[in-house]
Amino acid sequence: MRYGQIVMGPAGSGKSTYCSAIVKHCEAKKRVVRVVNLDPAAEHFSYPVEADVRDLVQVDDVMEDEELKLGPNGSLIFCMEYLVQNLEWLEEQLGDEDDDYILFDCPGQIELYTHLPIMKQLVSALQQRWNFRLCGVFLLDSQFLVDPTKFFSGVLVTLSAMVGLELPQINVFSKMDLFSKSTKGEDIDKFLDPDVQTLLSEMSKSSSMSKKYHKLNKAIATLIEDYSLVQLLSLDVTEEDSIDRVLIYVDNAIQYGEDLDVKVPRLEDDIDEQDDSGI
Repeated sequence: MRYGQIVMGPAGSGKSTYCSAIVKHCEAKKRVVRVVNLDPAAEHFSYPVEADVRDLVQVDDVMEDEELKLGPNGSLIFCMEYLVQNLEWLEEQLGDEDDDYILFDCPGQIELYTHLPIMKQLVSALQQRWNFRLCGVFLLDSQFLVDPTKFFSGVLVTLSAMVGLELPQINVFSKMDLFSKSTKGEDIDKFLDPDVQTLLSEMSKSSSMSKKYHKLNKAIATLIEDYSLVQLLSLDVTEEDSIDRVLIYVDNAIQYGEDLDVKVPRLEDDIDEQDDSGI
């Protein structure tokens, strides 16, 4: 059995920073975690990359193709389609090591997770062909905690990805280190463990537009509540406890560690007996 995280989120949400933080955190715990870059438009990394989709296809090369005549977004989608059509390349890069744990750093274009089948096809290959247990990790910028309107829109995006990929999913508010200590109090807690109806009431009071669409907002809030998607995690990459908490949630979702061999530590008495016997 192999394990993996599908690291998703809008551009600028901190996906690469998240991968870097997880890698460093696991290194400190003597745990091996590899990272595979699946973003053909990525520029640089602050962590070692085990495999890089840019070795197969790059956005810049596609944009320069005079026959295709694609812009940045179309070029990225073309690259991802090319990857799915050449999955044997990815299979070779991943190898076949048991108990492997890989972070898949994915592009930020939301259409890849909603109405296009590309990421779903990739996830299916990882699960069915290469025996991966996967969990989606969807990152949202902490600015979505500023007001209820942004919060609801952000949660809908995470819900869309979860339904599209059909994976267990952990939703994380990133960049919490950018908030001041005074801001990390009750104003943040009401979003991390929210009463959806209370937030809906606040949103209705904030503007006349919210009042006009009260029924629509109520339907959206009910949808979110019914899917139990309102419990989110916060991540401060400057705090080890915060990183560890997110990792524990993900590991539980994919049941990481349950299939590993139990290593029994050698007792001091056993060591002394071996020394006495000359072994």
